[in-house]
Amino acid sequence: MHVTTVDLSLELLLKPQLLAFAAAGYDVVGVSAPGPYVGSLEAAGLRHVAVASATRSMDPRRDLTFARDLYRLFRSERPAIVHLHNPKPGWFGRPAARAARVPVVVNTVHGLYASPDDPWARRAVVYGLERAAAACSDGELLQSAEDLPVLRRLRVPADRLQVLGNGIDLTRFGPPTPAARAAVRAELGLADHEVAVGVVARLVWEKGLREVIAAATSLRRSHPTVRWLVAGPLDPEKADGLSAADLDRVAAESGITFLGERHDVERLYGAFDVYVLASYREGFPRSAMEAAASGLPLVLTDIRGCRQVVDHDVNGLLVPPGQVEPLADAVARLAGDEALRARLGDASVRKAAAEFDQQRVIDRTLATYRRLLEARGLHAPVPR
Repeated sequence: MHVTTVDLSLELLLKPQLLAFAAAGYDVVGVSAPGPYVGSLEAAGLRHVAVASATRSMDPRRDLTFARDLYRLFRSERPAIVHLHNPKPGWFGRPAARAARVPVVVNTVHGLYASPDDPWARRAVVYGLERAAAACSDGELLQSAEDLPVLRRLRVPADRLQVLGNGIDLTRFGPPTPAARAAVRAELGLADHEVAVGVVARLVWEKGLREVIAAATSLRRSHPTVRWLVAGPLDPEKADGLSAADLDRVAAESGITFLGERHDVERLYGAFDVYVLASYREGFPRSAMEAAASGLPLVLTDIRGCRQVVDHDVNGLLVPPGQVEPLADAVARLAGDEALRARLGDASVRKAAAEFDQQRVIDRTLATYRRLLEARGLHAPVPR
């Protein structure tokens, strides 16, 4: 049983893993608030249970209701494994699962919701919740190795901690053929001489979209051949989500083309010349791994998670978060140097092949399930 707050996470981030776990013999159930992606999950053969009290925003009364609802669900369903995906499901789901006597409780840390540079009050709340919740789990799977020393300082037992990493389907993402690249660029109205700078992300401000918009506006005059394209869904449940009205205003001011949510991102990357992700916080960004596997030079912010994807000046450039000028300068540098783009893009492909294979993440997770089940005197299922 995999628990997130929204079905978007089950569909866009976890679905390949969930299908692999089902193929390994597990009866996989996704748990989240109801939403538009439930139909796609069920069409893929995955069962979904809706928990209406699951929200991303912090609300003490509703969060207690969420914990109660999870407890009741776990008592009713009696799963052998509950796997939480943080932050909120991890904070409230680990204690609920332990109280419901679930045999195996696992949590994936998709990037701690605070960093050592955050204000003291935020760190105190987040680290306090993590320490208390981790006491209720059997295994903590970390996407980023940078979170490991923090959890050790929080006195999470070392035998519960494992750096899992993150991965993508490398059979789906790769450098485009010349014909495929020409076709998708023609669909997007890109001329041969234009340099396409792409962003693939949920349309929320924490993805650094203010800086992207400002950089695009700045370069619009000095680098008229640079075209910015942003693909991704609106996320109205997030307090910092952009609205449709925001997109119209931004497009007029900056020249950015908003492409909406795309289900053919593997083709879309083929149209880009540079990939940008200017986030303030990431766990281990999937879109950046996809762009790397597609042979793109990357411009990412110098934060946890992004540093696992980019080796500076090897397969991309790292820039400070929240700053427009370094971002614009990095894009301008790549836009003006085709040879540099090619060198960094080739290195991206090599790094993706060596480090970003999702099968390795799946195998590690299944091994963790097997080990923890056997420690409880239970057996892992036989693959289907």
